Amino acid sequence: MASYRKKKSKKILLASDHAGFELKEAIKRFLIKKRKKVLDLGTKNTNSVDYPDFAHLLSKKMKKNNNQFGILVCGSGIGMDMAANKHKSIRAALCYDLKSTKLSRLHNNANVMAIGARLTKKNVALKCVSVFMKTNFKGGRYMNRVKKI
Repeated sequence: MASYRKKKSKKILLASDHAGFELKEAIKRFLIKKRKKVLDLGTKNTNSVDYPDFAHLLSKKMKKNNNQFGILVCGSGIGMDMAANKHKSIRAALCYDLKSTKLSRLHNNANVMAIGARLTKKNVALKCVSVFMKTNFKGGRYMNRVKKI
């Protein structure tokens, strides 16, 4: 009798600053509804906080397990993206539409997506999250390029 192993689903780590809090909460509800494993690292409200603190927290947690994706949300997405990319093994991509999101996974093997809550409508952000999770890295010639990062 042949046995098969069910593919283990990736855990999704979420973090935001105050500007991204409401979109982060919407993404969390969306993921939970899809029965995804979610770990919310904060922030817990719209009180002003420093985005690098949350980008660094998520990035450090990501280093401990390869079977995870990270989603960072701030006002523009840029600050979170820059802070996360300071960490070895983190490949954070600023995802602002479906094409940028898909290419971040296909060609760059991004494991963290950054979204700008002030620049990306909720429905687009949720579609981007879905695309990010289901798009696989192409490998091949792209692997050589990712190794050079």
